[in-house]
Amino acid sequence: MEVGQVVKGKVIEVLKFGANVELENGEKGFIHISKISNQYVQKVEDFLKVGQEVEAKIIGKGRDGKWELSLKEETKENEAEAKKEDFERKLQKFLKDSQKTYSEYKRRLDKKQGITKRK
Repeated sequence: MEVGQVVKGKVIEVLKFGANVELENGEKGFIHISKISNQYVQKVEDFLKVGQEVEAKIIGKGRDGKWELSLKEETKENEAEAKKEDFERKLQKFLKDSQKTYSEYKRRLDKKQGITKRK
């Protein structure tokens, strides 16, 4: 077995921060909570159950000798889409903050110059 390989296994224990998996060849693996889904995972048990069959990608080997596994779909398309969404979110926040800052500046400037709006 090697990093990057996709392996099959069965969840043998669900923990607060991940799940232990027994791989087909009898070796042990661990899926950290951050590697379970591309979505936010609050509770591992919402995604994994004891006895569930999983197909995971090997991402490394831990100090304890267990294989570190990931269930996340990490394709170039997903990464690009996530970056695009992140950029758009940041841009929207910047525009909102910029508009607010400009409005405050304009209001202070008008007040300094003694300009008041007439009804």
